[in-house]
Amino acid sequence: MRERGRARRLIGLGARTGGALVRTRLGGEADWRALGEALFEGLSELKGPAMKLAQIMAQWDDLLPADLADELSRLQRQAEPMPWPDIRRTLVEAHGDLDSHFHEIEERPFASASMGQVHRAVTRDGETLVLKVQYPGLAEVLESDLSQLRRLMRLGRWLKVPQARIDALFEELATSLRGELDYRAEARALARYRQRYVHLENLVIPEPLPEYCTQRVLAMRYVAGTPLRELETADDALRQRLAATLADWLTEELFTHGELHADPHAGNFAADDRGRLVIYDLGAVIPVPEARLVAMMRLLEATLDGDPMAMDSALLDLGGRQGQGAPLALYREAAEAVAPLFAPGERDFGDVRVHRRLRDLSPKVWAAMDRLQPPADTLLLSRTLNGHYWNLVRLGGRLDMQARSRPLLDWARRRPMG
Repeated sequence: MRERGRARRLIGLGARTGGALVRTRLGGEADWRALGEALFEGLSELKGPAMKLAQIMAQWDDLLPADLADELSRLQRQAEPMPWPDIRRTLVEAHGDLDSHFHEIEERPFASASMGQVHRAVTRDGETLVLKVQYPGLAEVLESDLSQLRRLMRLGRWLKVPQARIDALFEELATSLRGELDYRAEARALARYRQRYVHLENLVIPEPLPEYCTQRVLAMRYVAGTPLRELETADDALRQRLAATLADWLTEELFTHGELHADPHAGNFAADDRGRLVIYDLGAVIPVPEARLVAMMRLLEATLDGDPMAMDSALLDLGGRQGQGAPLALYREAAEAVAPLFAPGERDFGDVRVHRRLRDLSPKVWAAMDRLQPPADTLLLSRTLNGHYWNLVRLGGRLDMQARSRPLLDWARRRPMG
């Protein structure tokens, strides 16, 4: 990874993106599909921060033009793998003579991500495991990449994204990427989550193997599974079980343990042959303070009550509203859009009418962003929960959200703010 060459590639991709945005702002038409293909090819090869940002942006289904979002979403499942000799070099640096540890390592990865790729391996004892290997040289170029990425992200202003939101997204990304460089931390998270959620029978978290783990190599027992993104046409009973498990797990994560798995793209989840939900990646786990949860639930309560003034007050407590706040009419529209998900009985996350209404509301929210400027931790929570919402949509989950939210609202009422 040569820093100068990477910088030129990033600048070139930024210029092409900027040109498309300028044409749009001047009343012309941009070829979003062609731009998406160029970004996919370039970012797939470069890996690292820029590819991570594109994956994050693709999760926001309502943020980008549809053709551009479709192309960027391929980065979650079709990214170009790094050549085996480069990956092998990292493994040799970590383990020395590979033949003394492994009977076989598959040279072709079965998953390629922004920070590393995953190879199946068999130990000398005949045990099948997976090795998540960090791309070589990534730590050395990370800060340079981030510097270029900050410049690239300024193009977000052409999409009328407020500078405060751009800055918050950048800080979130930078913090996350620096933390994801240490695979030992992810191994500890896997061990912690396995112990914590052992009572959830329909949840599977692969076991880390510390003897094979280093800062740049994460080893886990192999757990086969069908990726969540391939389950949209699967048996309905299976999809409902997975949706319920996902919702149960997220609720316990937040309200019992005060943590959140913060990388919700569909490639991190699968179903095993027993129909259990598998979570493969715990590289991004963030703490969620109780005060933040209380404020979020009070915002939800005000929203379900359809009370614009209470919604505005709750946003102020969250630190997510500036100046005079948003127009009361926008609060009312937001409440009307969210309310169907919390009506009595099971609500169908696959009902396109619900998320189409939320999507249609999005431009009005963006237009008010000069007064709605969430701090970085609120932005991260919002982005993560939005990603899990779309996972439930993909599964066509039917959940009784009113019954699920009632005890959480009661919990929030019993706790002081701040």
